[in-house]
Amino acid sequence: MPCVYPSMHSGAAMRFSRPRWEKKGLIYRPDARVAWMKSHCQLPVADQLDGSRYRVYFASRDELQRSHIGCIEIDLHEPVKVLGSTVQPILSPGPTGHFDEHGVYPSSIVTVGNKKYLYFIGWNRGCRQPLFYASIGLAVSEDGGRSFERLFRSPIMARSEHDPCLVTSPNVFIDNDLWRMTYVSGIRWEESADGGLKSVYHIKYAESRDGISWTRDGTVAIDFASKDETNIARSSVLKFGGAYRMWYSTARLPVRPYRIGYAESDDGTRWTRIDEGVGFDVSDEGFDSEMICYPHVIHHENKLYMFYNGNGFGREGIGLAVADDSEASVAMTSS
Repeated sequence: MPCVYPSMHSGAAMRFSRPRWEKKGLIYRPDARVAWMKSHCQLPVADQLDGSRYRVYFASRDELQRSHIGCIEIDLHEPVKVLGSTVQPILSPGPTGHFDEHGVYPSSIVTVGNKKYLYFIGWNRGCRQPLFYASIGLAVSEDGGRSFERLFRSPIMARSEHDPCLVTSPNVFIDNDLWRMTYVSGIRWEESADGGLKSVYHIKYAESRDGISWTRDGTVAIDFASKDETNIARSSVLKFGGAYRMWYSTARLPVRPYRIGYAESDDGTRWTRIDEGVGFDVSDEGFDSEMICYPHVIHHENKLYMFYNGNGFGREGIGLAVADDSEASVAMTSS
């Protein structure tokens, strides 16, 4: 893979029209009566079952703050009505000493024949809070996504020369037989003025021929727009014809909590940030009045659906916003 230097030009012309998002509010909240769901519904991942029926995976925390993966089923035509939910988590923290001992989060799901590949995040606490270590694991389902088994006890991607602190939040999709991944790469921890630690990470690119063994060379997909930007997280990529669109989280901590950014690309590796083109911001009040983060965007029936989290990194649950995308769909570049 060539070394890529992404454009940071925030005033770049948009290939696609700017969507007008309509927020639908919270579609699911954590149920504190459930032992593994005491708080949060984080990192939603939507997977189509049939027609407008989707299964949405998420992570919730137990009383020890360990994250487990569960799911709900919804119909996009009436998304606030939950059609079904898991009583037990579909994936729980791993054994003591493993890369996912302190929790697991869903991040991306790919259908391969009669199997579903769930790329998940496993994490461990560091000796000095808030230091933590994150790696990427893979679990496989052979029953349509109702249950999953880890493919390996170890991660498929962990820290490396290019990612010295952590790897997390992969977005994986198959593009003309090539598996592509954009993922969060932790590049350093900084000492903050109050004596604490501040994480610094951005989004890099990797690729694979089988979805298991990944090649990475430090290619940066989304880099910092300024020296004040500290965290670029959880990407969501869609391909339209010969062009690509990406939504992600961006923050300037501790000054500005997460907002959602936007970028476009002609080849899936070189990205142009057009953050003002996202057309989506915090609300005046409610669950997403302080931050918006962890977007997962799908395209269905000429509409974009953005599943996302709000205040406290999804403390109150999963939000949904919808935008008409018919103009962009008609005007998109043909492959």
